[in-house]
Amino acid sequence: MKMVVVLALLVQGVAWSADRPADVVVEWNQQLLAAAEAEDGFLTLKGVRAVAMMHLAMHDALNAAQREYAPYALKKRVPGVDPIAAASQAAYEIALNQYPKQATRWQQLLARTEPGGGVVEKRAVELGKAAAAAVLDSRKDDQWEQKAEYRFHPMGPGVYAEFREHSGTPQGFVFGTGWGTVKPFALTRADQFRVGPPPAIDSPEYTAAFAEVKDVGSFASRTRTADQSHLAMWWKEFVEASHNRLARELVRRDRVELRRAARLFALLNMSIFDGYVSSFDSKFFYNHWRPYTAIHWADKDGNAATELDMQWDNLHRHTYAFPSYPSAHGTVCGAAMTVMADTFGEQRKFTMEIPEVDKAGPMSGKIKMDPPTRSFESFQQAAMECALSRVYLGIHFRYDSLAGNQLGNNVGRYALERYLGPAGGASAGLRSE
Repeated sequence: MKMVVVLALLVQGVAWSADRPADVVVEWNQQLLAAAEAEDGFLTLKGVRAVAMMHLAMHDALNAAQREYAPYALKKRVPGVDPIAAASQAAYEIALNQYPKQATRWQQLLARTEPGGGVVEKRAVELGKAAAAAVLDSRKDDQWEQKAEYRFHPMGPGVYAEFREHSGTPQGFVFGTGWGTVKPFALTRADQFRVGPPPAIDSPEYTAAFAEVKDVGSFASRTRTADQSHLAMWWKEFVEASHNRLARELVRRDRVELRRAARLFALLNMSIFDGYVSSFDSKFFYNHWRPYTAIHWADKDGNAATELDMQWDNLHRHTYAFPSYPSAHGTVCGAAMTVMADTFGEQRKFTMEIPEVDKAGPMSGKIKMDPPTRSFESFQQAAMECALSRVYLGIHFRYDSLAGNQLGNNVGRYALERYLGPAGGASAGLRSE
């Protein structure tokens, strides 16, 4: 009878292999992110929040069964259970909670856990449910959907201004107004690593950054190289998609052990989420203008070294409708790459794939990348290229990108130092029993 049940389940998908146990983490990651992207295109915090919760629940289930790393929310121990069954059940509970319309997809994934039967199977199911419940409870009232009122300030040098003819958004729309007030996963508060102020508009640093983005970020730039044009577009994909894809590829290639892989994905997505929250806190605190506004208003900025160009446009002819400083993309790339370096080593050489990106802004249609890959000598090199890509795209000043990269590094390091460390770790902020 048991063989019949197993065969019936295998029709829906191959059971998780004992030879590659981390596949359970990798495939839940891929499937949940696919559902999230299909629902809202990653234009809300829902998807990265859901995938962070899922991986934290998987991590906690695995470490309750056999403690190797400190837990996040579930502190009890439940030895003697099937770890893959417990982890898959935890993932199922979060996925179903967040995307109930995808129930069939989640049931098919869960069915790939070969049933052990009896008490062992029952305890694994109970553990997975307990881990998911503990993580969900930790995120109650985190305000991830909160919207805040945004009031445009009187136009002035350095002040964020509306440019709906370039963003393609409704009048008065500003994206992500509530993101900077959301409860982080690892940080104690959104402003914990708030960046210092951007340079004054009459300063040499601003003047140099203005001239640079006006030149290399222009649609008609004659100095931007072909490689810079490629990297500017190639890095456009949201980090939750591109960096999770990279993590999946590296985990499979290196045959990373199950609990180590679960920890990686949990820290990765916690840090991406907190990177968004912390960058938007700084964005709305400083309310700094975008290059598009700066170049079109340069005759009124009080800086004699900047020149107006009313015909100027950037490489992809679009500007995102929220303040510039610091770069959110630079922040989350920095956070994600910091976490990856912890698992794979900072000097690890790797090739990363991004097959297609938005032609301009969201919902503008996709264009294929040719080539679809770029290669790097280290994770920090990749993070910095990601940050500076926004200058060549023409949507950020250099100081936006550098501040974002540093902020992301701070977020990633803090998560690594304070969460999910080796069992018995001495870090003061480590979650432990």
